[in-house]
Amino acid sequence: MSTTTVGELKRHLRAGKTYRRADLAPWSKSLDRHLKFLVDEGSLKKLRTSLYYCPKQSVFGEVPADDHDLVRTFLKDDRFLLTSPNAYNVLGLGTTQLYNRRVVYNHKRHGEFELGGRTYDFRLKHHFPKKNVTEEFLLVDMMNNLNELAEDQEELRARTREKAQSMNPVRLKRAVHKFAGASAKKFFSEFLNVR
Repeated sequence: MSTTTVGELKRHLRAGKTYRRADLAPWSKSLDRHLKFLVDEGSLKKLRTSLYYCPKQSVFGEVPADDHDLVRTFLKDDRFLLTSPNAYNVLGLGTTQLYNRRVVYNHKRHGEFELGGRTYDFRLKHHFPKKNVTEEFLLVDMMNNLNELAEDQEELRARTREKAQSMNPVRLKRAVHKFAGASAKKFFSEFLNVR
């Protein structure tokens, strides 16, 4: 094996970064062989077919791939929202369960995918905030996903109704119009003037 080519490929790797196979192709003429060599020696970790991670070390050992970087590399797109049902806990509605689930709203993939030993629930959505997730979005999103939560649903509906009436009605209506599914729209329409 030509160590100069492996060395050339290695020079382009950055610790803590994820790569698609195609990202590394410009630096190797025997890419599959070189990738196997780098995986075997520990310079790269194979996370999934055509998806690799260059391990980063800390004083506590190897740092796992960053969720956002991993999802961005997997999707080949940065238009996504990475969230979790744990985000609803900030609303102060009594949701205290901790979930080991990562949800990715995006425009390309649907289904559960294991990436680097972690499972991500990819959901196709037309509209979702790119950043600056607001309380209004979280409230609507929680109602969209109510049947997936372990808490008492009737109690959450009652608390959500109370919370909604203390929020800015214009911003909440906008969030309902933009992000709510059919059942969430129906729920909010009972006490907000939304269609």
